[in-house]
Parts: sequence; structure tokens; C-alpha cells
Amino acid sequence: MSTSPAAKRRVLVIGPKLAPIAQQALPNDDFEVAAPEAIDTPSLLQTGVDLVLVEAGAADPARLTAMIGALAQTAHPPAAILVGTNLPASLARALFKLKRSDVLDAPVSPADLARCVAALFADDGSGLKRSQVWSVMSAVGGAGGTTIAIEMAATLAARTLGDRVALFDLNLADGAASAYLGAAPNMHLADACAAPERIDSALLDAYSLRAPGGFDLFACPRDPYAFAKITPAAVCRLLEVACQAYDWVVIDMPRHRHSWTIDVLAGSDELLIVSELTVPALLAARELTVEIETEIEEVQTPRILLNRMASRMFGPAPSRGEAEKALGRKVEGMITSDWEAAACSANLGGPIGQHRPRSKIVKDVIALVEGLVARPAQAHGHKRKVA
Repeated sequence: MSTSPAAKRRVLVIGPKLAPIAQQALPNDDFEVAAPEAIDTPSLLQTGVDLVLVEAGAADPARLTAMIGALAQTAHPPAAILVGTNLPASLARALFKLKRSDVLDAPVSPADLARCVAALFADDGSGLKRSQVWSVMSAVGGAGGTTIAIEMAATLAARTLGDRVALFDLNLADGAASAYLGAAPNMHLADACAAPERIDSALLDAYSLRAPGGFDLFACPRDPYAFAKITPAAVCRLLEVACQAYDWVVIDMPRHRHSWTIDVLAGSDELLIVSELTVPALLAARELTVEIETEIEEVQTPRILLNRMASRMFGPAPSRGEAEKALGRKVEGMITSDWEAAACSANLGGPIGQHRPRSKIVKDVIALVEGLVARPAQAHGHKRKVA
């Protein structure tokens, strides 16, 4: 894999405490750090910066308000982020004059700042990448989330010309994606946790594996202690860099909650909950969906996917209507059961579409992906402030 460097922004930072945080959050950008007393300098506002980061407590609110007003009058106003607490109303109102602005409560982490910046620059015509992040989570063990994630990544890679697709297996301790694809996991993320700000496109390139199906796979070697070793900052930084390098990011999420789970889910454009057609699985899917919607404000509505659908000629399996009644909502789609095709692909290594292109699973996933792609893109996570 050859990772293209993300387009650089010119960033003006006002405030000594904010400068090191900004440099950790945006390591690929060019920085100019200005002293608070320089904010009245006309030349400072005419430097053609793309982003201004302001530490609200670094200067008098009236001077900051005047500076923001002056920025709004420039030919190409930059984006602006104000970091502080208990901000005066006049200062907050001044931000409304800018097309792109936001406020973050202090103290702010590099991950928070990076996500906020990405939100402001999403779809702004700047040439920066705006990736789509789709997360897949099984409602119960063995529901087939990994298989669905692999097939979605392969479908995205096959349907696009030049778009770059990545699959992240965040089942860090014992993920199965690499085994399903016949690849050796290569993402030693625990080694980067001491300095997550150093995760960049070069390290991303070192972690990647070219998987059958035309996408890049990111998976950790088996380690029963991986979840204790790998920090939220490292996971968020890894995905932030990936969103600059890839057009599509598919994430195979672990079923159990971890310290970074909500960050990743909140940063996803689409969230698919995979359930089997059994009463315990449907109840688990319903509870998981409600839990996510309750914990994450403005989250993209989780979409429930019914896997391994089979004929009801024999057995008491619920129908789709009965499943939706148990879930209390409509399901996004159904994936037909094709055990032979799934087993064959797992044994040979590779997506089902590579070995059994006519499988009903492949056709159903293609229909699912096309339906998701056709929906208007919404700004989430790496495009807005979360967590």
C-alpha cells in the first residue's frame, strides 16, 4: 500500500497552552504560534491561514471578539475553534460570523481537537479527504459481523474506481478477519500507545496488509491482553489518520464495551448491528441499539441487519415482521443464509465474492452497500465533536 499524504492546512494558534495540543492533534499541518498580544496586528490576519485555534483565556474577550470579527471580513475567512470555559456571550456570537467555527470546553484532548477540526473541514471544497466510516457490530457472539464487514469492504473496493478502502478489525485480542482472509495480522498498535501522536501515514502503511478483494486490512496479532494495553488515544489517532488516507473505512467492532467504543461509534457515518433470527439475538440487538442511542447524542441511527435468513419450511424461526415487532423498529436488510459459500471462503481465505461470486450472501451485501451509498452523507465523529 502507498498512502498519499493528506493535504496540509496552515494553522494559526493563539495561546501557549493550546499549541502543543494542536501539534499532537494535527501533526501533518503547518503551524504558526502567535502570542496573545499580537492578535491586534493587521498582518497576522492576512497570512492566508486555513484554521485559527484560540485559547479563550489567553487574551481579553473584547480583543478576541474584535479579532474574530476581523477574520470574518477577510476575503477567505478561515475556520476557527475557540477553546475555553464560561465564554462571554459576545465572544460566542462573534463566531457566528464565520462560516466554519466551533467551541470546545477546556481542557481539551488532542483527539477531541482533531475530530472537531475534521468536522469543520468536511465537504468544504478544500481538497481534503472526507472519508466514510461504517462500523459493524454483532449483537451476540457468532452473529456474523466479521463476515459482513469483510464482504462490505470487498463490495466497496469492487464498485469504485480509484477509491481506497480499509477494513479495521478492532477485535484487538482475538479478531478473526485476518484468518478469514488468509493473511498474517500486522498491526502492532500496542507499541504505539506510548506516543499516539506519532501515528502517521508512514506507520499506517507499515500496519496495512493488502487483502484479497482489493482493500487494505488492519488487524492485530492475537494477544489476550491487547484491550488492556491499547489506549483510546491510540485507537482514535489511528482512525483519524486512516480517515485522511482512505475514502472508505469499514470497522469490525468488538461486541463488548471498551474505553474507546463510544468514541468510535460516535465517529461513524453508518452503524450496523448484526443479529441472527433468534429471540435472544433480537432482544440483544434491541437493547444494544437503545443503549447506543441513549449514550451518544446526535448519533446516526443504528441500522439492524438480520443475518443467515433461511426458508421457514422447517422450524419455528420468526418472520421478518415478527423480528421487527420484537426489535421495535424496521430492519435495514437481510442476508440470506449460505453456509457452504461462507465455509468455503473461510477455508480458502478471502471474501465470499472471490470464491462464490453468485452466492446469495454476495448479492444481499451488494444491495445493502448500494442502499447505504445512495443515502445522503451525514457528518459524524471525525467530522464533528464527539466523546
